[in-house]
Amino acid sequence: MKEEKTKKDAYEKALAAFGEAMKEFHKGRLDKAQELLKAFLEKYDTEKEFVDRAKIYLQMTQEKGKKETVSLKTVDDYVYHSIYKINSGAHDEALKLLEKALEMKEEEGRVYYLMADALILMGKPDEAMENLKKAFQKDKVYRTMAQNEIDFEPLWDDKKFKLITRMT
Repeated sequence: MKEEKTKKDAYEKALAAFGEAMKEFHKGRLDKAQELLKAFLEKYDTEKEFVDRAKIYLQMTQEKGKKETVSLKTVDDYVYHSIYKINSGAHDEALKLLEKALEMKEEEGRVYYLMADALILMGKPDEAMENLKKAFQKDKVYRTMAQNEIDFEPLWDDKKFKLITRMT
């Protein structure tokens, strides 16, 4: 029981640290975001889900402004590029990339989660909710993430959202 609480505390600290870095990133303060992401990766290297995302954002802060052609071949390529598109406000483009990723691997929960993220940012809460349900069915970790992801804040008080995030 104590070990479970310790894991939860570590997760919450990692989530808070990652959140701080994301605030800076979204405000366009890339130098500060880069600094916070590097510190995050050093301190919370065991939080797999966050580490992968932190590495993507770190790379984005380092490459911001560089123009290059992107070669998309794998599901991961499409997913990572869609994250970039979501964060740069190109939600329609992100959805197209995610649809390609689903064609390659239909059982990928993170693709549905990212689709929900793009849709909520586009002001389509019902469609976002449908994709969240699919993500939750694929992997329960997305329930916790959705409850903490600031992009989903418009849904947090929604009865349907509360119901689907608490289902077992």
